[in-house]
Amino acid sequence: LELFDDAGELDMMLVPTGGGGLLAGCALAAATIAPNCRVIGVEPAAGDDATRSFRSKKLESVHNPQTVADGARTASMSELTFALMLQLVADMTTVEDPAILDAMFFLWERLKLVVEPTAALGAAAAFQKTVPLTGKRVGIVLSAGNVDLSQLPQWIAAR
Repeated sequence: LELFDDAGELDMMLVPTGGGGLLAGCALAAATIAPNCRVIGVEPAAGDDATRSFRSKKLESVHNPQTVADGARTASMSELTFALMLQLVADMTTVEDPAILDAMFFLWERLKLVVEPTAALGAAAAFQKTVPLTGKRVGIVLSAGNVDLSQLPQWIAAR
């Protein structure tokens, strides 16, 4: 709701996805306020249970996904968030960990926005062009700033 209040009409919204709660909430808001806005969920490639579930139309899981996006290390979506995803989400995509870190550092360095790796999922998808964005008004949900700075040396080494 806040994104639509601030940005107005959007053609697309990129939403970080773990357990699916944020994705479901954003999709519900978009369906109500801007029904032509395509909501795209973005997951780390190593924890792609929601993307696989979206494609197969059955709830799938992943065991202990190893990804820098710790907020998306969920085993699977709930039945409720899965049902809402199937009904309201236009597509799902994934990004690899190096792209997530690149996006996170870009947001830190250039925009002075401290976000955690999971929050950078949508930006990583935009930078990697995993979905067509040209000529579209795109909103990217930057969901949280719970950064564990003790991980910083590992993240820098992984880039």
